[in-house]
Amino acid sequence: MIIDTAMVLAAGLGTRMRPLTDDRPKALVEVGGRTLIDHMLDRLVEAGVTRAVVNVHYRADQLEAHLRTRRDLEILISDERDQLLETGGGVRKARPMLGDAPIYHVNTDSVWIGDGALTRLTGAYDRAQMGALLLLCRMDQCIGLETTGDFRRAADGRITHRFDDPSADWAWMGVQIIDPAILDVEPIEPFSFRRVWKRLYDEGRLYGETFDGFWLHVGDPAARDAAEARLMRDAARRA
Repeated sequence: MIIDTAMVLAAGLGTRMRPLTDDRPKALVEVGGRTLIDHMLDRLVEAGVTRAVVNVHYRADQLEAHLRTRRDLEILISDERDQLLETGGGVRKARPMLGDAPIYHVNTDSVWIGDGALTRLTGAYDRAQMGALLLLCRMDQCIGLETTGDFRRAADGRITHRFDDPSADWAWMGVQIIDPAILDVEPIEPFSFRRVWKRLYDEGRLYGETFDGFWLHVGDPAARDAAEARLMRDAARRA
């Protein structure tokens, strides 16, 4: 299966990334010479995505102007200038643009080292039993994460969130495959995607797939600096 559509979350205020976001949206902060959103769009295009829906709010004009420079995929804008709808409400508002086939649902503060992450995720996805399939990495294979772990993963791939299972030992990489239909019961209002995860967990339809590469969570200036240093070391090693 090839997934050709993605929802890219880029509407956040970027408050934790200040002062780097004083003059730009978080998605346009650069790491290793590329903006965060271009890092993610590059990965999506490599995986076969031809169409991305991007939500915008803070410094929306600036982000839209940057996105118009991309020629390798179609980009549609979901405008949240009037109201920021958070991680769940944003994708719910964009639902009419997403179609009915499975999509990638991604954050822009996720960069990783290693190939095949999205291909592996797609290969593990089973729409008949999964409402959402999250990309996970081991806690010792990431930097920039402030928690001790996001999820616990069972042998059959089902996952539980740390709020329900304190022994959570896998980090979520800000990337998942979802069936857009899981959003149809939700109202268009500000809400966290965690609300959808909770419902899917109760239904036995929340799953995770693992990745063997190294994940860089770029959530604040210190994490950005650490991510850039790690990318430089990896590039030097491969040179």
